[in-house]
Amino acid sequence: MKDYFIGVDLGGTKILTALSNEQGDILNQVYIPTEAEKGQDYVIDNIIKSIDSLLEEENISRENIKRIGIGSPGPLNIKEGLIYEAPNLKWKNVPIGKILEEKTGIKVNLENDANAAALGEKFFGAGKDVDNMIYITVSTGIGGGIIIDNKILHGVKDTAGEIGHMVIKLDGPLCGCGNRGCFEALASGTALSKRARELAAVSPDSLLYKLAGGDLAKIDGKVLAEAAKQGDELALKIWDEEAYYLGIGIANLLNIFNPEVIILGGGVMNSWEHFKDKMLETLKEYAFESAYNSVEIRKAALGGEVGARGAIAVAMGG
Repeated sequence: MKDYFIGVDLGGTKILTALSNEQGDILNQVYIPTEAEKGQDYVIDNIIKSIDSLLEEENISRENIKRIGIGSPGPLNIKEGLIYEAPNLKWKNVPIGKILEEKTGIKVNLENDANAAALGEKFFGAGKDVDNMIYITVSTGIGGGIIIDNKILHGVKDTAGEIGHMVIKLDGPLCGCGNRGCFEALASGTALSKRARELAAVSPDSLLYKLAGGDLAKIDGKVLAEAAKQGDELALKIWDEEAYYLGIGIANLLNIFNPEVIILGGGVMNSWEHFKDKMLETLKEYAFESAYNSVEIRKAALGGEVGARGAIAVAMGG
């Protein structure tokens, strides 16, 4: 009898449910709206319906599913399968693992969504050939997962790896967590766009300002990348700042964990060419020489598949 796995990428606005074979190849997947405002029971029942619809399409019974893996926002209790709090879902103390196991008869593995993405890249993406790596996603926020000897570093309360809330600048900008100068507050895609709008507002002669048609709200990573591509000095300066803060944050991680590989994902990586060289220059300046010389910086390989692949990796984790 063949074994199959289900991966669930649980997000605030949508849920991706995927079915894979024993090798982790995705056979089918479906997106459904989360509709968190309708309550946890509604959302969980919809997850079960999405699972059953995939199984029906592929003519597979629940008995053939070895495990369900869930990548969820946290904080979580991994061992208990408990979501302590997920603000974008408005959930508190939801034992999603127990509920799904009771309703489906299938064992459930729960993992933080950033850690799940790290596992996806480790087993199916850019980290397949290494045992020690750090995955960093730079998008709306900054998150990541730390893998040591092929295992996620969870910490005593499953909160290890909150990379985005490492302070890299004292008295820096306010972060959503309440602290100042966090990696996320300085180098995330949100921080990048905010800084670009602030500087464009006082630089109406810049190409960046003109490309947005004078509408600051239209300035985002794509507009900033286009301005830099056309040689706009202001845009190039902003990308240099982004590269500097990324370099500082990554240097800290190198000095602490000494990984074989750092894998960078998220939307900001679409503009890799505008910050890569300056980032590596900063990294070389602040990281220990031995750590710098022994690490490889790679772009993530899974792209939009990282959520599904990560959840499948969680399911396959035993």
